[in-house]
Amino acid sequence: MAYIVIFFFAHWYGSLLFQSMFHHRYAAHAQFELSPAMEKVFFILSWIFMGSNYLSPYGYGVMHRQHHAWPDTEKDPHSPKYDKNIFAMMWRTKNIYSDLSNKRIAVEERFTKGVPEWWAFDNFARSWPSRLFWSAIYIGFYWLFVPSDMLWLWALLPVQFLMSPVHGAIINWGAHVWGYTNFKLSNTSKNLLPFDFLMWGESYHNNHHKFGGSANFGGQRWHEIDPTYIVMLGLHKAGILRIKKLDPILKYRNK
Repeated sequence: MAYIVIFFFAHWYGSLLFQSMFHHRYAAHAQFELSPAMEKVFFILSWIFMGSNYLSPYGYGVMHRQHHAWPDTEKDPHSPKYDKNIFAMMWRTKNIYSDLSNKRIAVEERFTKGVPEWWAFDNFARSWPSRLFWSAIYIGFYWLFVPSDMLWLWALLPVQFLMSPVHGAIINWGAHVWGYTNFKLSNTSKNLLPFDFLMWGESYHNNHHKFGGSANFGGQRWHEIDPTYIVMLGLHKAGILRIKKLDPILKYRNK
């Protein structure tokens, strides 16, 4: 049982870290800089950690920029206000993401400028052979390590097959429906968790919509610590990336 739990949470947090750091804060918001070689390393690491859930940084980045440009309007790629349930919203999001990733629709330059592209690798990483390869690894791991008296652990496997959509649903639906707000905005964004032990700082969604250019999503209250930003600070100090605007962890702390 221990091996399965460790494997599941390693996949959960590893996948989420690269989605938060590379896809969200780099591809969509350009909050830090990478050398051309290191950018390709991040592409490859995203594929390894996301596995069968690999997302195109280009498609993700363009779609997320649209979300910030049109939050909670009919043009928003994912808003609980315009879908009857979470499944309808995520299906619509999936279709928009696919169209953007494959460049099937025209997009304004403001949404595409500077978004990282590596089409040869991206097409491979998003291909069905790649997804089936990773899925086979997951199934094999479960086959080896699920105890015969704990078959219920197999219920975790579908979540691993759909890890990135699950992460997206938690934020794009949950952080617009539940939680608390530090700032009154013209959209429904909320901070889903007071202490973000689950989503690597992504749950501070109200903070992020208020300060979209800040690499630190937390910091508005003493308990709002953004783990992804702390990792980024370490990588910044190591010279792996360069954060464009360094913020103290509690720069905007509310009294």
